[in-house]
Amino acid sequence: MTATRRSAVRLLVGSVLSLVVVAPALAAETAGSPDTLNDKLNAYIGCLNRLSGRAFDSRERYFSWAAKTGPTGKERIIYGTYTIYDTKDCRAAVEKANALEPHEADLEAAAAAYADAVGKLEPLLKETDDYYTQENYKDDKMAKGKALHPRLVAAWDAFADADRKLRSGVETIKDRQSTAKLAEIERSEGRKARYQVEATMIDAKRVVRAVNTDKPDLAALTEAVGAYEKTVAANEAFTEGERNAKIGSMFMSNAKSFLVTAKQLMRRQRDKTPYSTGEKMMLNNAGSGWMVEGSPPRLLRDYNQLVDSYNRGPAF
Repeated sequence: MTATRRSAVRLLVGSVLSLVVVAPALAAETAGSPDTLNDKLNAYIGCLNRLSGRAFDSRERYFSWAAKTGPTGKERIIYGTYTIYDTKDCRAAVEKANALEPHEADLEAAAAAYADAVGKLEPLLKETDDYYTQENYKDDKMAKGKALHPRLVAAWDAFADADRKLRSGVETIKDRQSTAKLAEIERSEGRKARYQVEATMIDAKRVVRAVNTDKPDLAALTEAVGAYEKTVAANEAFTEGERNAKIGSMFMSNAKSFLVTAKQLMRRQRDKTPYSTGEKMMLNNAGSGWMVEGSPPRLLRDYNQLVDSYNRGPAF
């Protein structure tokens, strides 16, 4: 996925076990800090999961009809853009989280920058939406649309940069937590339901990362899909052999749907299968790309559904 068509990958929320491996900068955490660290991260994740997808969708919607240089007023179809959700809660959550220990200057600065960038994007998108929804471009010959264009591009660029930095900081810590959590679960419970679920999410993330890059590596994708497939198979074998600790059916359904799409995408890359004319139209139409089998938007949609089922709690 290129930067201009970037979409938002949802992040996992949840509790932190007593054994937590964190970045060196957080090594001096105080007693009880695993819980406050988790509260801190979950506040940032709440912002990313709620606002980033809509913000990137708004940009995709806009550029599905407007040229990179901006609208001219001669377009055959004018869609406008999307608005985003209220950002006040995100700003308040970030301010509260940044006051929690353990402190980490770079991560907290990234969170504050994200809240600022998305907060500036919100009213601009509202102004833009009003302009296009009311078809005011028919009255001013697209004058305001042309004036809004550089402001929109600058705001989206600033937001994308802020999203990247905050997401990177959060994921670095969450990756370490996930590895530690998996090891602790295996030590205390063995490779049972909770272990299988955590392993599924770790392997699913590897697949997404192999795709969500400007230059996907087929070998890396094939390896990641293969590992994920083995984990899903282990989940089914485990569930069939247990009476009282089965993995929830919704979680399993989403895990298998993600596997199907991952394999379709891998085969499409491996076999160099081009998109049909109809598929290209859906991929270029904001919000429709997920309908194309074996496409990055479909993989992202299925992954986000898997994350949502995890965040709701995969009933055991």
